Amino acid sequence: MRTSELDTPALVVDLDVLERNIAGMAAHCDDLGIAQRVHTKTHKTPEIAKMQVAAGSRGITCQKLGEAEAMVDGGLDDILIPYNIVGKPKLARLVDLCRRARITVAVDSTDTVVGISHAADAAGIEIPLLVEMDTGSRRCGVQSPAAVTMMAQHIESSPGVAFAGVMTYPSRTSAHGFIDETVESLGSSGMDAHIISGGGTGSERASREIGCTETRSGSYAYEGMTRVGRSEDLTAERCALRMIVTIVSVPTPDRIIIDAGQKSFTSYPPTPYGHIIEQPAAKITGMSVEHGHVDTSECARHFYVGEHLSVIPLHQGMTSNLHDELVAVRGDEVEETWRIAGRGRVK
Repeated sequence: MRTSELDTPALVVDLDVLERNIAGMAAHCDDLGIAQRVHTKTHKTPEIAKMQVAAGSRGITCQKLGEAEAMVDGGLDDILIPYNIVGKPKLARLVDLCRRARITVAVDSTDTVVGISHAADAAGIEIPLLVEMDTGSRRCGVQSPAAVTMMAQHIESSPGVAFAGVMTYPSRTSAHGFIDETVESLGSSGMDAHIISGGGTGSERASREIGCTETRSGSYAYEGMTRVGRSEDLTAERCALRMIVTIVSVPTPDRIIIDAGQKSFTSYPPTPYGHIIEQPAAKITGMSVEHGHVDTSECARHFYVGEHLSVIPLHQGMTSNLHDELVAVRGDEVEETWRIAGRGRVK
């Protein structure tokens, strides 16, 4: 099948671009001397995660338990969940998942440790835990190196869990002192952080410089218009994900309507909502629920009902979460159709 035969809106991934992005990041991390643990929350697709592992990633990262379940169902077996898992329903699912794959979980409170400890001990298993550090993001994480050591000691004295190391997000060079103090404090207490996990696409060098043993990068696989322009290397040609859409109306000479709106692209600001590859001068300036509003006033041609256009979404991870299928293409040929198995798995 050719891409011109696809029903629209169709979410497609350019395999040539995707493969270059995956190989490029693997080579970049090899050059830096830091291990990868790729994040899958952008693509949510086991087939792509397997490509990343085959390129050298030591395992994967899933932001939510549901995403991790989808990846294990898809054949992945070494997963970090950098998220506090709280509540009996999730703890039961976590135990079930740990029986099927190696799962490491992040924590930042004794409450979370106690919950995981009780669930794991009752199941007769041991779950490795990382202590999350807040090194400046002001999101989750303990607030000092001393607090890391106290949390690690609590983990080590609790049944069913084991202290495996620490993590932070995003990696910043300003976190160097925090991490050095943490390693020293843990060492003084007779403990080692075997894993020091840093994160954030574009922060790989910072992860290496602050002493991380691995780095978690995710959006690099697809890139996206939110990152384009931040450096000379980040151009639209690096964006692997596209939405093929159809023009369904040409109400005026300077405006067209496409068959994809907020439910296809998300309404993530700012405008324009995506980059139209064939006609960069055309701007998606607004979105209804099922309609995309495109300003064509700067284009030197007329558009017709029934034409296909290819759009790079502004935020590729959020767009992926709205679709069940991903069409893998090479040039104009469809090679495969993959299920976006982690789509909607927010629990």
